[in-house]
Amino acid sequence: MLKPLSFRSKVYNPRIRADSLVTQPISQSQAETRKQILGASPSGKLFCLYSEEYASRDMRPLKPAEMQEANLTSTVLFMKRALEDLDYLAALDNDGNLSEFGIIMSEFPLDPQLSKSILASCEFDCVDEMLTIAAMVTAPNCFSHLPRGAEEAALSCWKMFLHPDGDHFTLINIYKAYQDTTLNAASEHCVEKWCHDYFLNCSALRTAEVIRAELLEIIKRIELPYTEPAFGSEENTLNIKKALLSGYFMQIARDVDGSGNYLMLTHKQVAQLHPLSCYSVSRKMPEWVLFHKFSIAHSNYIRIASEIAPQLFMQLAPQYYFSNLPPSESKDILQQVMDHLSPISATKKEQKMCDKCPEATEQRCTVQ
Repeated sequence: MLKPLSFRSKVYNPRIRADSLVTQPISQSQAETRKQILGASPSGKLFCLYSEEYASRDMRPLKPAEMQEANLTSTVLFMKRALEDLDYLAALDNDGNLSEFGIIMSEFPLDPQLSKSILASCEFDCVDEMLTIAAMVTAPNCFSHLPRGAEEAALSCWKMFLHPDGDHFTLINIYKAYQDTTLNAASEHCVEKWCHDYFLNCSALRTAEVIRAELLEIIKRIELPYTEPAFGSEENTLNIKKALLSGYFMQIARDVDGSGNYLMLTHKQVAQLHPLSCYSVSRKMPEWVLFHKFSIAHSNYIRIASEIAPQLFMQLAPQYYFSNLPPSESKDILQQVMDHLSPISATKKEQKMCDKCPEATEQRCTVQ
């Protein structure tokens, strides 16, 4: 076998802003690695086309890092976008460093949006429910892969867990049912049988249980307020949606034609709800949804979605985020909602009346 003296690699030239194939001498580390790999062959011969003196004196110790030879434009742009998202979540201060809120968020080994939702749940008194949601969306999919012909039976079982307010609440129902089964089961085999009978992934639910316990330990360690569960009440449902919106206000979509074609606010991508969504199963499509993630497969799918009211969105979404949304019919609708919620229009009417009546102007200004 022959060990080459050089190799060709693609190197980005920032002066001409183009990639080119460049022939470079191999480094000492590359030569040693190839020597060990090829020298271990039981047959054949190894020929080095350079002297030991050349290898020790002229060859570079290490190959240049890929980062030094690659075009980093898209990477930097992606990082800038990530910083913008962190700023929207109030995780950064004015200098770009972690804010006090961001420091607490970093305690959780989760996506920043999910961490923000957990912290918001402390304010909205729904920590117990939010920890369950966080564990279920972080763990693998709790629904089993279906054998052919079992689809109808599985959907019939899953309908027992469906919640009218969305997939996040359905996940809570599934976890609570799993917990109840675990507490009352005579053995682990009974729990596995229950999961099998309801076409649920037992391993995924165990993982969710472990994740939830770890998150609860973090809550206690950093001494965040923890309230007793109140799942099922109307107030609790609203509070969970508020907590979710605090982290996922960037992931809102609207059914633009009433047939399940959802346009995402952040970009003009149209997607459908995943077939396992509670809305797909019940065939009741809400106009506005908050979704956990968006995936591109044979079809664009929104996964883990729950209905959200545009009024609630406009109350909780940062205004500087809303102002940066691309123009769309959905944004116009939200603008109308914001105008209706805001007292600005009423104030403008009062100012016009003040302009017509100078004497009334002094009184109105005094009261304000």
